[in-house]
Amino acid sequence: MKKDKKRLIREYAEAIITALLLALVIRAYIIQAFKIPSGSMVPTLLIGDHILVNKFIYGTKIPFSDRRILVFKKPERGDIIVFKYPEDPGRDFIKRVIAIEDDKVESKNKIVYVNGKAAMETYAQHTDSYIRPKGNDRRDNFEPLTVPKNKVFVMGDNRDQSYDSRYWGYVDINDIRGRALIIYWSWDGKRWIRFNRIGRLVH
Repeated sequence: MKKDKKRLIREYAEAIITALLLALVIRAYIIQAFKIPSGSMVPTLLIGDHILVNKFIYGTKIPFSDRRILVFKKPERGDIIVFKYPEDPGRDFIKRVIAIEDDKVESKNKIVYVNGKAAMETYAQHTDSYIRPKGNDRRDNFEPLTVPKNKVFVMGDNRDQSYDSRYWGYVDINDIRGRALIIYWSWDGKRWIRFNRIGRLVH
């Protein structure tokens, strides 16, 4: 009887440890949950949306190294990514890739141009009709920039309410955690679950 009890305890312990290890591996290399904390990606993502992030699509990062292996693809224009905030790597940000390495990007009166052509941005939202002139405030106008190698230029979809590459520069590809995949939960922060958003693919 005691042997059966010990065996049962051991089996439970092994199952729990295995489950924990699998959860850690999945979180580190495959899928990670992320909560939208601000309105910078409205209307695509709302405050209170909970999303899953695909962590392996841009390659698996080797522990204690900046190298990546099994790279399926590089970030592309239009991808919504989660990354380490360059000014505070302990925080994660989420924005949309607007330009990739070697692209020339600029903004004229709120219109973004990539390689000389106006970007087709059906997802972008402007809440302020006032256009700020060229100068220190780069919200609506900034000069042509060429994106360096292994960097991306990102912006929030809520253009007038986003702190992004216009202000603090580029995102290093090695600092990207993954690409937003799907909304698995959403609520308004008070009492209403937004059932119509659950299960939506993020794009």
